[in-house]
Amino acid sequence: MSQSVKRAARIIDAIAADPRTVAELAEAFGLHRSTMFRELQALEEVGWVRKRRSGRYALGMRLVSLSKEALDTLDLREAGAEHVRRLQRRTGNTVHLAALMDRSIVYVDKAEDESGVRMYSRIGRAVIPYCSAVGKAILAELDPARRDAVLAGVTWERHTDFTITSRERLDRELALTSSRGWAVDDREFEAFVNCIAVPIRTPLGVVGALSVTAIHMVADLDRLRANLPAMREAAELIAGELD
Repeated sequence: MSQSVKRAARIIDAIAADPRTVAELAEAFGLHRSTMFRELQALEEVGWVRKRRSGRYALGMRLVSLSKEALDTLDLREAGAEHVRRLQRRTGNTVHLAALMDRSIVYVDKAEDESGVRMYSRIGRAVIPYCSAVGKAILAELDPARRDAVLAGVTWERHTDFTITSRERLDRELALTSSRGWAVDDREFEAFVNCIAVPIRTPLGVVGALSVTAIHMVADLDRLRANLPAMREAAELIAGELD
């Protein structure tokens, strides 16, 4: 790979983490300001970076668009199939795999336990994001604009006595979810069901979530939390399949 391409990639990585000025980037890369300015101009011309009013450079919309297209082409169900079933055998509970698709979260795979109890979830059905563990696991990983887009069409309906019914309460729950790295559905959609979920992260961002679900009387949240190490391992393996 040419030095100019490598440097362009490093510049993009740098401003993705922290938008910076020409002077800051020149100092970080050991370049003259005029040289760094030319590098940024070239990246700006192709839409990979953009200059803010503050003078700082941030990721450009073309790069953001390409990232979204890359996310949309990931086949999460195929990547997760083996790991979902292995996790189900390991935990004995129902395992769901959900994918973030543009502004929707959709169930793409499911491995059920042997209890025979029917649940709301169906492969291909949209997830209700504010009262599902997979929904909250994904929402907690999104930037504010993307989160707003996913929640734009939500009708805040109370399904049980435990349902979150306001954006304010949901945002508090998502802050907690983000800090600990996993989400819960504590009988929020179906009063007899609880669930725990972890996000599936790739270098491009969150692509989905993996959950373990059980009848509350059979396995409450305390018991389900014991599955977190196995769930995180499965999520990492699925993400690895997508590289």
